[in-house]
Amino acid sequence: MKTNLIKKRCAWASEGDDLMVKYHDEEWGYPLHNDNKIFEFLCLESFQAGLSWRTILNKRKNFEKAFARFDPVKVSKFKKTDFNRLMRDEGIVRNRMKIEAAINNASRFLEVKKEFGTFSKYMWSFVKNRSISNNIRTVKDYKPISDEAIVWSKDLKKRGFKFLGPTTLYAHMQAVGMVDDHMVGCFRKNK
Repeated sequence: MKTNLIKKRCAWASEGDDLMVKYHDEEWGYPLHNDNKIFEFLCLESFQAGLSWRTILNKRKNFEKAFARFDPVKVSKFKKTDFNRLMRDEGIVRNRMKIEAAINNASRFLEVKKEFGTFSKYMWSFVKNRSISNNIRTVKDYKPISDEAIVWSKDLKKRGFKFLGPTTLYAHMQAVGMVDDHMVGCFRKNK
Protein backbone atom coordinates (compact mmCIF):
# COMPACT_ATOMS: atom_id res chain seq x y z
CA MET A 1 0.00 0.00 0.00
CA LYS A 2 1.40 3.38 -1.04
CA THR A 3 1.04 6.34 1.24
CA ASN A 4 1.18 9.82 -0.15
CA LEU A 5 3.51 11.71 2.16
CA ILE A 6 3.22 15.46 1.98
CA LYS A 7 6.35 17.38 2.87
CA LYS A 8 5.90 19.86 5.66
CA ARG A 9 7.41 23.22 4.69
CA CYS A 10 7.93 26.64 6.16
CA ALA A 11 4.68 28.63 6.18
CA TRP A 12 6.02 31.19 3.68
CA ALA A 13 6.64 28.49 1.06
CA SER A 14 3.06 28.47 -0.14
CA GLU A 15 1.91 25.24 -1.76
CA GLY A 16 0.07 27.31 -4.37
CA ASP A 17 3.24 28.94 -5.70
CA ASP A 18 5.44 26.40 -7.48
CA LEU A 19 8.32 28.86 -7.89
CA MET A 20 8.47 29.64 -4.16
CA VAL A 21 8.13 25.95 -3.25
CA LYS A 22 10.97 25.00 -5.62
CA TYR A 23 13.16 27.81 -4.23
CA HIS A 24 12.42 26.72 -0.65
CA ASP A 25 13.01 23.03 -1.35
CA GLU A 26 16.11 23.33 -3.52
CA GLU A 27 17.96 26.50 -2.53
CA TRP A 28 16.87 28.52 0.49
CA GLY A 29 19.02 27.77 3.50
CA TYR A 30 21.45 25.37 1.84
CA PRO A 31 25.00 26.32 2.92
CA LEU A 32 26.51 27.97 -0.14
CA HIS A 33 30.24 28.38 -0.79
CA ASN A 34 30.38 28.99 -4.55
CA ASP A 35 31.52 32.59 -5.05
CA ASN A 36 29.59 33.22 -8.28
CA LYS A 37 26.35 31.94 -6.70
CA ILE A 38 27.06 34.07 -3.63
CA PHE A 39 27.48 37.11 -5.89
CA GLU A 40 24.19 36.23 -7.59
CA PHE A 41 22.37 36.15 -4.25
CA LEU A 42 23.96 39.42 -3.12
CA CYS A 43 22.76 41.09 -6.33
CA LEU A 44 19.28 39.61 -6.18
CA GLU A 45 18.86 40.45 -2.49
CA SER A 46 19.89 44.06 -3.09
CA PHE A 47 17.38 44.35 -5.95
CA GLN A 48 14.70 42.80 -3.71
CA ALA A 49 14.90 45.61 -1.14
CA GLY A 50 11.39 47.06 -0.89
CA LEU A 51 9.91 44.40 -3.16
CA SER A 52 8.71 40.83 -2.70
CA TRP A 53 11.10 37.93 -3.18
CA ARG A 54 8.50 36.41 -5.54
CA THR A 55 8.96 39.43 -7.84
CA ILE A 56 12.72 38.82 -7.95
CA LEU A 57 12.35 35.07 -8.50
CA ASN A 58 10.01 35.75 -11.42
CA LYS A 59 12.67 37.99 -12.99
CA ARG A 60 15.67 35.85 -12.04
CA LYS A 61 16.41 34.51 -15.53
CA ASN A 62 16.23 38.05 -16.90
CA PHE A 63 18.66 39.25 -14.22
CA GLU A 64 21.00 36.36 -15.04
CA LYS A 65 21.08 37.34 -18.71
CA ALA A 66 21.33 41.09 -18.02
CA PHE A 67 24.17 40.68 -15.50
CA ALA A 68 26.43 38.33 -17.49
CA ARG A 69 25.34 35.21 -15.58
CA PHE A 70 26.39 37.02 -12.38
CA ASP A 71 30.06 36.82 -13.27
CA PRO A 72 31.56 39.49 -10.97
CA VAL A 73 34.57 39.98 -13.26
CA LYS A 74 32.32 40.81 -16.22
CA VAL A 75 29.91 42.92 -14.18
CA SER A 76 32.80 44.91 -12.68
CA LYS A 77 33.75 45.94 -16.23
CA PHE A 78 30.29 47.25 -17.14
CA LYS A 79 30.46 50.69 -18.74
CA LYS A 80 27.94 53.50 -19.22
CA THR A 81 26.51 51.68 -22.27
CA ASP A 82 25.83 48.61 -20.09
CA PHE A 83 24.23 50.78 -17.42
CA ASN A 84 21.98 52.39 -20.06
CA ARG A 85 21.08 48.94 -21.43
CA LEU A 86 20.09 47.79 -17.93
CA MET A 87 17.99 50.91 -17.36
CA ARG A 88 16.00 50.04 -20.51
CA ASP A 89 15.63 46.33 -19.69
CA GLU A 90 11.99 45.75 -18.77
CA GLY A 91 12.81 42.21 -17.61
CA ILE A 92 14.65 43.41 -14.50
CA VAL A 93 14.05 45.93 -11.74
CA ARG A 94 15.09 49.22 -13.33
CA ASN A 95 16.23 51.17 -10.32
CA ARG A 96 19.18 53.46 -10.98
CA MET A 97 20.66 53.16 -7.48
CA LYS A 98 20.33 49.37 -7.38
CA ILE A 99 21.92 48.94 -10.81
CA GLU A 100 24.80 51.24 -9.85
CA ALA A 101 25.20 49.29 -6.60
CA ALA A 102 25.37 45.93 -8.42
CA ILE A 103 28.13 47.19 -10.72
CA ASN A 104 30.02 48.80 -7.84
CA ASN A 105 29.60 45.73 -5.64
CA ALA A 106 31.10 43.48 -8.31
CA SER A 107 34.39 45.39 -8.02
CA ARG A 108 34.25 45.38 -4.22
CA PHE A 109 33.43 41.64 -4.29
CA LEU A 110 36.58 40.96 -6.32
CA GLU A 111 38.69 43.02 -3.89
CA VAL A 112 37.42 40.91 -0.97
CA LYS A 113 38.01 37.73 -2.95
CA LYS A 114 41.60 38.82 -3.62
CA GLU A 115 42.17 39.61 0.06
CA PHE A 116 40.66 36.41 1.51
CA GLY A 117 41.13 33.91 -1.32
CA THR A 118 37.38 33.49 -1.72
CA PHE A 119 34.42 35.69 -0.87
CA SER A 120 32.90 32.62 0.78
CA LYS A 121 35.73 32.43 3.31
CA TYR A 122 35.21 36.10 4.20
CA MET A 123 31.42 35.79 4.36
CA TRP A 124 31.28 32.66 6.50
CA SER A 125 33.71 34.17 9.03
CA PHE A 126 30.82 36.33 10.28
CA VAL A 127 29.09 33.19 11.60
CA LYS A 128 32.30 31.44 12.71
CA ASN A 129 32.11 29.13 9.67
CA ARG A 130 28.91 27.33 10.71
CA SER A 131 25.20 27.89 10.25
CA ILE A 132 23.26 29.51 13.06
CA SER A 133 20.05 27.55 13.69
CA ASN A 134 17.05 29.47 15.00
CA ASN A 135 13.88 27.90 16.43
CA ILE A 136 11.18 29.37 14.21
CA ARG A 137 7.75 28.09 15.20
CA THR A 138 5.48 30.75 13.67
CA VAL A 139 5.92 33.42 11.02
CA LYS A 140 6.06 35.97 13.86
CA ASP A 141 9.29 34.34 15.09
CA TYR A 142 11.23 35.48 12.02
CA LYS A 143 13.46 38.44 12.77
CA PRO A 144 14.50 41.03 10.18
CA ILE A 145 18.15 41.34 11.27
CA SER A 146 20.76 39.78 13.52
CA ASP A 147 23.83 41.02 15.35
CA GLU A 148 25.98 39.22 12.77
CA ALA A 149 24.18 40.97 9.91
CA ILE A 150 24.74 44.36 11.56
CA VAL A 151 28.46 43.72 12.02
CA TRP A 152 28.84 42.36 8.49
CA SER A 153 26.89 45.27 6.99
CA LYS A 154 29.20 47.77 8.70
CA ASP A 155 32.24 45.93 7.36
CA LEU A 156 30.83 45.86 3.82
CA LYS A 157 30.05 49.57 4.01
CA LYS A 158 33.66 50.30 5.05
CA ARG A 159 34.78 48.28 2.04
CA GLY A 160 32.63 50.40 -0.29
CA PHE A 161 29.67 48.06 -0.88
CA LYS A 162 26.28 49.67 -1.46
CA PHE A 163 22.64 48.66 -0.88
CA LEU A 164 23.57 45.88 1.56
CA GLY A 165 22.19 46.98 4.91
CA PRO A 166 21.52 44.63 7.84
CA THR A 167 18.03 43.62 6.71
CA THR A 168 19.16 42.79 3.17
CA LEU A 169 22.18 40.94 4.51
CA TYR A 170 20.10 38.93 6.95
CA ALA A 171 17.88 37.81 4.07
CA HIS A 172 21.07 36.87 2.20
CA MET A 173 22.34 34.94 5.24
CA GLN A 174 19.07 32.98 5.31
CA ALA A 175 19.23 32.30 1.57
CA VAL A 176 22.82 31.01 1.57
CA GLY A 177 22.50 28.89 4.72
CA MET A 178 24.55 31.05 7.07
CA VAL A 179 21.35 31.02 9.11
CA ASP A 180 18.95 28.07 9.25
CA ASP A 181 15.59 29.76 9.62
CA HIS A 182 13.53 26.84 8.41
CA MET A 183 10.57 26.43 10.70
CA VAL A 184 10.51 23.66 13.33
CA GLY A 185 8.88 20.70 11.60
CA CYS A 186 9.95 21.74 8.10
CA PHE A 187 11.52 18.81 6.24
CA ARG A 188 14.52 21.07 5.46
CA LYS A 189 15.26 22.07 9.08
CA ASN A 190 18.91 21.35 9.98
CA LYS A 191 19.63 19.64 6.65
